Amino acid sequence: MSDSNVVLKMQGICKSFPGVKALSNVDFELRKGEIHTLMGQNGAGKSTLIKVLTGVYEIDEGTIVLNEREVRITSTRDAQENGISTVYQEVNLCPNLTVAENIYIGREPMKNGGIDWNTMNKNAERLLEERLNLKIDVKRVLSGYSVAIQQMVAIARAVDISKGILILDEPTSSLDNNEVKQLFKVMRKLKSEGMSMVFVTHFMDQVYEISDRITVLRNGGYIGTYDADKLPEMELISKMIGKNYEELKKSSDVAREYNIKDKSEVLLEAKKFGRKGTIESIDMDIRKGEVLGLAGLLGSGRSESARLLFGIDKSDHGMLNINGKEYSYIYPQKAIQEGLAFCPEDRKIEGIVGQLTIRENIVLSLQSNKGIFKYIPMKKQQEIANKYIELLNIKTPGTEQRIDNLSGGNQQKAILARWLATDPQLLILDEPTRGIDVGAKDEIKKLIIKLAKEGMTIIFISSELQEMVSCCDRVLVLRDRKIIGELVGEDIQEASILQIIAEGGAVNE
Repeated sequence: MSDSNVVLKMQGICKSFPGVKALSNVDFELRKGEIHTLMGQNGAGKSTLIKVLTGVYEIDEGTIVLNEREVRITSTRDAQENGISTVYQEVNLCPNLTVAENIYIGREPMKNGGIDWNTMNKNAERLLEERLNLKIDVKRVLSGYSVAIQQMVAIARAVDISKGILILDEPTSSLDNNEVKQLFKVMRKLKSEGMSMVFVTHFMDQVYEISDRITVLRNGGYIGTYDADKLPEMELISKMIGKNYEELKKSSDVAREYNIKDKSEVLLEAKKFGRKGTIESIDMDIRKGEVLGLAGLLGSGRSESARLLFGIDKSDHGMLNINGKEYSYIYPQKAIQEGLAFCPEDRKIEGIVGQLTIRENIVLSLQSNKGIFKYIPMKKQQEIANKYIELLNIKTPGTEQRIDNLSGGNQQKAILARWLATDPQLLILDEPTRGIDVGAKDEIKKLIIKLAKEGMTIIFISSELQEMVSCCDRVLVLRDRKIIGELVGEDIQEASILQIIAEGGAVNE
């Protein structure tokens, strides 16, 4: 492949933030007329690399060469002037403006000192029809169209600004299967016209359907670039998570006692339960006193399923049965009343209330459930806080310490305490060990097993497969927003989980 066919070359890219090396010596190359997919788990460096390329961040070290000319991209304007356009996961257009206005905002054709509306509308119609095969009323307000059409309008704007490089950052995350197919038609058409695209997605099927090449990042480092048709899915997953499948098959697992419950003791059951653009129909049950794991790569639908079961995201089809009561949808207050509790993945944004004390954070859900007219007396609050500080070994000078002064592991334990104080029947834990030290991780894993033995039911989500093996009685494996397999008891192995993810279905016996 000649260098003249390479439109973008990034070499030795380094980017650091206080206490974090986000990118370390990363290389990336984009050829003319190719769709190049960027892959990696959380913290791999994908978003940082995209932000470096689009001028949101300046690089600390390294070089960026565009069309055989070294450039320095220090702002988003620099990126646009160098022909780089981006379409993000969330459509960042103006819903109250027309389609044509959104496409040409800031670049409107002018006539006699004012906007030439006729020319702008005609140009918008021609652009959408010729480049995207889309025929719509461009004078209509954008909010009147579906998310898929809005995404196409965002792409049309980006294509019109671009001089050959288009970055598509999770553009399919809110689209259904038919809408994804339409988007891929557009991408293939643009590719045939010579457009070079950087595609970011977590959906494995989409990666192999549309990609020419794949670059894998892990922990801020460059793992490699591969031809999509020569890289087996199992190998791609192994590179992303940093574990070799054959080695995992040989490794011995942590011996533990499984707590497999009889099917008659179902606490919660979901039937074709889902939300368009978020998670396909879920069919699952969870039995009293078991630890049910939801395993899968980032974007597989694990967190989305948890949020749906707790009512943070509202379902739009199917039924949910909790202790014999049926719901077509649920909301958090009702979920709490039915004995559900939820520790979210992002403790800083969705978990702790930083300005409040440890005591206030711990009693928050309990007080919310009782209502503002049934205030928990201060003495009782302190008793509850002290009980869980001791139980979970939260390291703090006292109950009145502000929670944002604690370490990440102790913050995580305080959120656990908040939900344990409500005495839940079902505790949903989404990545409870992420970003905390090894000691705190072990304590939380031991607590999960202890709570299940005492009769609590737990849904456990973790990107660390060994945690799933050591904690779970049963594991449901997800990929591309649907459940594709189930493992029980001693069949729960890291290698088996990876095999199901890679093959898109149950393990071969």
